[in-house]
Amino acid sequence: QVKLVESGGGLVQAGGSLRLSCAVSGRSNGIVGMGWYRQAPGKRRELVARISPGGTTDYGDSVKGRFTVSRDNAQNTVLLQMNGLKPEDTAVYYCYSERMGFDYWGRGTQVTVSS
Repeated sequence: QVKLVESGGGLVQAGGSLRLSCAVSGRSNGIVGMGWYRQAPGKRRELVARISPGGTTDYGDSVKGRFTVSRDNAQNTVLLQMNGLKPEDTAVYYCYSERMGFDYWGRGTQVTVSS
């Protein structure tokens, strides 16, 4: 079993920054893709950012140039640095990892951006 625990969410003013962290434990060997999705009330879950074991990144269009995803393969952690936050970034942010063809998810952390 793979367990993911997110941290770092909170309330921030527009233009501010937050850093999310996700720690992966359990059967973490063989993890490939890692990253973040988010879901705002009444909306579908959407990709924020993902990163391959080799460091190749992919971002959702709405966060390009503002958010940066990184990972530490030795520590099995994935980070999301969020700068220039906007009220429309308000959502629950979920960490995920892919292992052996299965996706594993954290419980999510709330990010609220006030205008």
